[in-house]
Parts: sequence; structure tokens; C-alpha cells
Amino acid sequence: MRTEGPENAGRGEGPAITPRLRAGRAALAVSFLLQGVVFALLVTCVPEIQDRYGLDDALLPLFLAAVPVLAGAGSIAAERLVRRTGARAVLRVVQPAVCATLAAVGLGDALWQLALALGAFGLLVGALDASMNMLGVGLQRRYGRSVMLGFHAAFSLGGILGAAVAGLGAHYDLGLPVLFGAAAAVIAPLALPTGALLLADRRGGPAEPGDAVRAAEAAARTVPWRPLLPLCLAMAFAYIADASVSNYSVKYLTDELRSPEDVAKLSYVGYLVATLFGRAFGDRAVRRWGAVPVVRAGAALAALGFAVAAAAPDARTGIAGFTVLGLGICAIVPQVFAAGGRLLPADPDAAVARLNLFNYVGFLVGSPLVGVLAGAGSYRWALLAPMLLVLAVLPLADRFAPAPAPVAPAPA
Repeated sequence: MRTEGPENAGRGEGPAITPRLRAGRAALAVSFLLQGVVFALLVTCVPEIQDRYGLDDALLPLFLAAVPVLAGAGSIAAERLVRRTGARAVLRVVQPAVCATLAAVGLGDALWQLALALGAFGLLVGALDASMNMLGVGLQRRYGRSVMLGFHAAFSLGGILGAAVAGLGAHYDLGLPVLFGAAAAVIAPLALPTGALLLADRRGGPAEPGDAVRAAEAAARTVPWRPLLPLCLAMAFAYIADASVSNYSVKYLTDELRSPEDVAKLSYVGYLVATLFGRAFGDRAVRRWGAVPVVRAGAALAALGFAVAAAAPDARTGIAGFTVLGLGICAIVPQVFAAGGRLLPADPDAAVARLNLFNYVGFLVGSPLVGVLAGAGSYRWALLAPMLLVLAVLPLADRFAPAPAPVAPAPA
């Protein structure tokens, strides 16, 4: 009898991988990639958004903080929507809508227009992130082996492409209406046929609308939070580390290590490339060694990266530290989602939606945490805070283990 968990599948008999299953996996990877492009375009164009709307430095943090707060609300809303319509249906509607909100950010010229556009973007991107990862967890279960890191590798690749497009837009002075509008005009039509290829949820909803409402309410009461809390903490710690790098790696190299700005930008490029590389090959590592050793090794490597960056005598060493950090942190988030789906097999979508909420908690905490500590001392000391939080993932790693397979009773 086969006893290995999903991440170890492939060393024994596995489920049949049909062409339809492969097409669904490829379609979901494209959805992750497109979302990576859209998100990177928005976050890398914050200075241009600030200039277009006359948004001063005092108001900017409020606008930026509103996006993850509303994304958290969108993630929880997705949990309820998915019960009624399925994750596939939510993703097919929400992904083109996210593109529309990106275009809207580039078209306005008043602060209230920016607030509405960013608010809609936050709500929709939370639902999109949740539904994509719900489908990823479901596909991993159908495959019978680890595939989640591949989806997040596609997101990382999309992020690199989006940042490159934003750089070209700045170089040629395209302006936000053209840059965001053209991106939305290309990405939304790509999302529509991609959504049609996604696999439908296996679980069918109740036939009657009244039954659906009652089932959703009952499930909301019965799905427990407590078993998920260690995974929620791991998710938050990973995104605190990520936010620390995305917000302060370049600033650390320019202010603390006196690096030229063009060289300093390589710190984040190195982080992104290492994250992509690690995720591209991470599923193989999970299949070979299991989720727990991969998460432990990743957390230790990420902490080492922070330590190297914090102690760096020059820009080259700092870039190397952030690159090591990306290679270490890359596996934790996809494995949090996979572990949550295994932990609550009766309702993995609810587990994913709730874990996804702590993605945004990490973003909200990470940037202010490092900023406040750097203001009180230096960026070298400030980087030690996310390092310690990443190390806190080590004692949580056991929660990433697959549930033991049931053992058949011995014949009488």
C-alpha cells in the first residue's frame, strides 16, 4: 500500500496525469505569471503614481497600506464566494477585473480617483491571490506530488517581466495612462482564454441557493483557526522578510554601504532571480527530501542571507546576501499553502483563504518594522529583526509534514 505524502509522490505509483490535467496546470501557471506582471507594474511605478496625483510623502504610506488591508478583506470574501461558485469561476472574473483597476490607476488625476482605483485593486487582488492558490492546492492533490512551487515560480517570473516593462516605460517616458493602459489591454485578453482552460473544482456546491447559504454559514462556523495558526505565523514571517527586501535592500546599499544607485538595484534583482531559480527547482527538492527539510533549510538559508547582508562591508557582499536570502525564502510560502490544504482536507479552500490573509499581514508589518528600527539605529541592526523572525520558522517546520496515510487493517 502506498504511504508517502503528496510531496513524495513519484517514488511509487501515482495518479494518472491526463492531457487535461497538464493543460489545467499550464493555464494556472499562466495566471500566476500574468498576476506577477500586473503586481510588479503597480509597485515599481509608485514614484510615478505619486507624481501624477501630487501625493505627498505623508499620505503615501496610508494609500499603500490600504492595498494590503483591502486585499486581506478580498481574500476572506473569496472564501465565501468560492463556496457558492468555485475558485475557477472567481479567478475567471477577478483576473481581468484586476487589469481594469490597473488601467484606472493610470487614468485618473485626483486623489479620490486614486483611492477608488487602489481600493478596488486591493479587494480584487486579494480574491485573485486566494483563488489562484486554492486551485494550486487542488491541482497538487490531483497530481499527487509537489507542484505548488512551480506556480509561484511563474509569479516570480512575471514580477521580473513586469519590473522590466516598468523600466522601459520610464526610460521612454511613456506615462502611466499609456503604460498601464497598454498592459491591461494585453493582459486581460490573455487572461480570458487562460481562465477557460482552468480545471473546475472537484467539489460541487449544493443544488439550491438556500442550501448553499446554509452550507457556507455552517462551514464558516466549523472550519477551525487554531490548527492553522503556526502556518499563519510562518506565512507572516516570510512576507515580513520579503517586504524588508523589496522596500529597503536598495536603500540599505545606497545609504549604509555608499553604493551607486544602479549597483544598489542589483540587490533586489539578485533576490528576485534567486527566488525564481529556487522555485523553478523547488518542487523536485520537496519530492526528494520532503516539505519539512526543505522548509527548515530554506529558513536557515534565508537567515544566513540576512546576516551576510547586515554584516556586509561592501555592495558586492550585500548583493550576495540578498541573493542567498531569496534562494532560502522562496519555498516557504508555497509550502504554507500546500500544508494548509493537507491540514484541512475537508475544506482546503477555507484554509488557503485564511492563510493568504497573513500574506498581507506580513507586508503591513515588514516595512514599518525595518523603517522604525533603522530610524532608531541603522539598517544593519534593522535587518536583524526579520532575520530573527525567519529563524522562528524553524520550530514551526514540523507543521509542514503531510498527514500520515491510513494503514489498512491486517486481514483476520
